[in-house]
Amino acid sequence: MTFDITTIIWLSALIFLGGFIDSIAGGGGLITVPAYVLTGMPIHMALGSNKFTSFFGTAFSAINFLRNKKVFLKAVPISVVLAMVGSALGAWVVLLVDPGMLRIILIVIVPIVAIFVLAKKDFGKESRMDTLKTRTILIGAGIAAFTIGFYDGFFGPGTGTFLILIFTVFLRFDLVTANGNAKIINLSSNAGSLITFIANGQVAWQLVIIAAIFGMAGNLIGSTLAIKIGAKVIKPLLVVVLAVLLGTIILT
Repeated sequence: MTFDITTIIWLSALIFLGGFIDSIAGGGGLITVPAYVLTGMPIHMALGSNKFTSFFGTAFSAINFLRNKKVFLKAVPISVVLAMVGSALGAWVVLLVDPGMLRIILIVIVPIVAIFVLAKKDFGKESRMDTLKTRTILIGAGIAAFTIGFYDGFFGPGTGTFLILIFTVFLRFDLVTANGNAKIINLSSNAGSLITFIANGQVAWQLVIIAAIFGMAGNLIGSTLAIKIGAKVIKPLLVVVLAVLLGTIILT
């Protein structure tokens, strides 16, 4: 496939926007996947190309959170391993079960979560991890990684957003650290699927190199903003992403 300069420009702009949003609140794929589809490429190539740009964008975001010590490192190993296991299991189960049931559940759950985030004024502003034992946090992080990894393999949209919410609500992370740990998990779960897409020739190399540069820039700027401002920027964007996610689930 060949793409004109106009396509490259508007696609790169949308990839930048998706990376920016994803680095702050997750859900960037709600923008970037449709952007690739709109170029006219087949759906599998669109997914593979999106996985390429999102992988490198998330890597920049994760490095930024790590460099600023906004990741709870003790939870990383178990989270990475169980996220990959959960994702593989979810991809296998989706071949056997109708994902429509999960879609109905999400239509009920997502508005409740959004209302909870809006209603709780101090949501994610401060870390309360010290109220939990380290072992409890590690077990919870493992369960969260496996569960959302399974969701990612089974259904997918809003994976990063749900990870941020789980780390904040149940493990009492502040929103910035929750975001940092979510990025590490996202990066690991994306790696395996990216290798598969590349091996099967489902990446549009003519587009992704330039688009990836813009995606990395969006992730770097967004993660820097999230680290500096924290809950003030993450919380409202979380609500926006949840609203877009709900609309996407209802309409698809």
